[in-house]
Amino acid sequence: MTTTIGRIGYWSGLAACASAIAYDVVQILQLLGLLTFPLDEVLIYGTSLCIVLPLILMMLSLHYLTHGPRRFWTHAAVILTTLYAVFVTANYVVQLATVIPAKLAGRVEAVRVLEQTPHSLFWSFDAVGYIAMGLAALCAALSLGKGGVECWARRSLIAHALVTPLIGIVYFHPTFSPALLLLGLPWAITAPAFMLCVALMLRARSDRLP
Repeated sequence: MTTTIGRIGYWSGLAACASAIAYDVVQILQLLGLLTFPLDEVLIYGTSLCIVLPLILMMLSLHYLTHGPRRFWTHAAVILTTLYAVFVTANYVVQLATVIPAKLAGRVEAVRVLEQTPHSLFWSFDAVGYIAMGLAALCAALSLGKGGVECWARRSLIAHALVTPLIGIVYFHPTFSPALLLLGLPWAITAPAFMLCVALMLRARSDRLP
């Protein structure tokens, strides 16, 4: 069973990493003006939504492959990842299933309150979600050792946690601008990096455990 959990965590981590990289690519293309509505929003929200389930399974695998007092930190990481999942899924499903179709039908005013724009309701949902992801990364880091492949996973998780205040500034700064998004650029590196490193660590850990 340990080997199965490790494989699930490994492949889920790879899937989350691939989805995060896909999101990064779409975001860059959007900022360069190479994608326009509705394709830009469909791809932005779609790739973001694809991160959710694999990340949950990866963190859950980490919890089940951790023993002793350190399970406190992995349990906290699972809870915070679930919090991330609830908020961002609510946002992305609403944007994909309600807001974008309404815009295409010319009924944008009917869904204005649901639209993700700076400092709107679902903008805040997104912010809470990604702050929760950063805190989950910090808790996961506290559960890991300081040697071997776990060291790299730990460092990548800490790096991602350190980016979280920048994400908070991007979302909650009183005046939003496209240039402000550049402050969150490190996320585009640390997110897929920690997902990949944890995936590799889970595969290695499952090979060692009975």
